[in-house]
Amino acid sequence: MRHFLFALAATLAWPAAASNPQPLSLPHSQIVIDTPKGPVRLEVEVAADSASRMRGLMYRTHLAANSGMLFDFHRDDFCNFWMKNTVLPLDMIFIRADGTISSIAANTTPYSEKTISSTEPVRAVLEINGGRAAALGIRPGEKVHNPAFAASAPAR
Repeated sequence: MRHFLFALAATLAWPAAASNPQPLSLPHSQIVIDTPKGPVRLEVEVAADSASRMRGLMYRTHLAANSGMLFDFHRDDFCNFWMKNTVLPLDMIFIRADGTISSIAANTTPYSEKTISSTEPVRAVLEINGGRAAALGIRPGEKVHNPAFAASAPAR
């Protein structure tokens, strides 16, 4: 009976915990993106393990203008994302291992379970506020500088 009550209590508590989880404490890093308007500097959280990549920006209600999250997969692969439990519209920037932007999924729809995929194998994905990539002049073919990418030293 005691095990049953514990299981019942855990089951009832799960939805409340899942609907408002605490933010993960992730390492931070700076990203510089070369654009025709000049270099764009962003302060990002780095999701470099399965648990942090799975959680991503879910449940967040605010993301500062020059911040985001870098999902580092440590190798090139096709990537699939969705917006389940993600409150904010996001731009998803798919980045090759050499730091070149492959493609951008702009203004993704909050809470959508539609799959958003890379068009080719990529090393990482950068998520920023929806519409921000266009506003900053970030486009496919631009170079992203960060230690995650080979030869990523920013241009001077």
